[in-house]
This record gives sequence, structure tokens and C-alpha cells, in this order.
Amino acid sequence: MILTPYGKREWIAASAVLAVAAALAAWWFWPVAVLPAALWAWVLWFFRDPVRAAPSSPGLLLSPADGRVSDITPIGADSELGAEGLRVGIFMNILNVHVNRSPARARVESVSHRKGSFLDARDVLAGERNESATIRLLCRLNGREELILVRQVAGLIARRIVTDLSPGQELSAGQRIGMIKFGSRLELLVPHELVGQVRVRVGQKVRAGQTVLIAAPGAHADEHV
Repeated sequence: MILTPYGKREWIAASAVLAVAAALAAWWFWPVAVLPAALWAWVLWFFRDPVRAAPSSPGLLLSPADGRVSDITPIGADSELGAEGLRVGIFMNILNVHVNRSPARARVESVSHRKGSFLDARDVLAGERNESATIRLLCRLNGREELILVRQVAGLIARRIVTDLSPGQELSAGQRIGMIKFGSRLELLVPHELVGQVRVRVGQKVRAGQTVLIAAPGAHADEHV
């Protein structure tokens, strides 16, 4: 099992603390040692980072997170995107892979962090009110450069956002871009011009870097994961 370096501090600290706890428990009453051992295994499993291959079509916008689609909402020109379009929200629970990935081949325009509240990540208002990081990406689609946004949103429990990007950086579709630790929300904001077909529905499970959320006009209908 591959572990993400984004959680290196946590899984190293947990390994040290829980190893001591398991040794003490085994010395006192060995069956109790199963508890810290099980917790250690869960910590490692939470920070798993599976290898994935992204679809190759340039007309597809992929899920930036594992989880379940919580909402698909039209947005106006007054949105952070600055244009009318669509927002797809994805809720990640503590059982999901938490490594985030780029939805398309793109160039990073900027990354901005905002302090805020810690509403339940399933709340559609969480994206507007909670602590978050907004990633502005310039994608080459439909023969021109288009702006899309990926927003990492902290939740009620998840309060640690990692964004591993810098302005000007070139990304491939499905490339790792960071993570949110212990349950959270991801949003993809797409301008109307790129919304040819929505390929997911509310309640559907999605996988980062593999599930197609939106196909731009002209994308092949059979390009779906």
C-alpha cells in the first residue's frame, strides 16, 4: 500500500505513539494490544494513495476527489468563477481516499486560502462560509484557454487543508494536487461554455482522477469512467 507524503507527519507520529501503546498493552494484558494495533492500521489506510490512470480525452473534466456527489448547482456571474456555470460538490467521508487530483490538464493561475467557519461539509453553504483553498486553473479546451475552479473546503471535523501547487505550474489530468484530512468537501466550478454534458448525478459515488463529472461540448460520448 502506497502512503501519501501529504500525511507523512501524521502517520509517522501515529506509528510511534501507537507502537508504544501496543507494547505497554501487551506487557499489561496482551489482548488489549489489538486496539492500538487496529487504530494504527486505520491511520495508514486513511493515508493510502492508490495509483490511478486518468482518461486521455482533453474534453473531459474529472472528479478532483473520491466521495459522493452532494449537489449539482447552477451558479451566476457573481460567483467566484466570475461567469455563469455549474458547481459540482463532492462530500468525502473518513472512509474515502483523501488525496485530491487535478480535473484536467491545466496551468495553475493562483491558489488562495480563506479562513472561515467549520460547517458540516455536506451543507451546500459550506463552500461559501467554511475555511477553504480555491485553486484557479486555466484549461485548454474547445481550442482556447478556459478558467475553472477547484475549491477544497474544510468541514466540521476536517480542519487541515493541504494544497501542493504554485502559480504557473503545469498539471496533467489526474495529477495529485493536495488533500484534506479527515472528512471534507471538494467543489468544481465550471463556466457554462464548458458544460456540454453532466455525466454524474446527486448521490453518485466518484473517484478522483477517473470519474468524468462533465464533458465539454464535442467530447466523445464513450469517454466515460
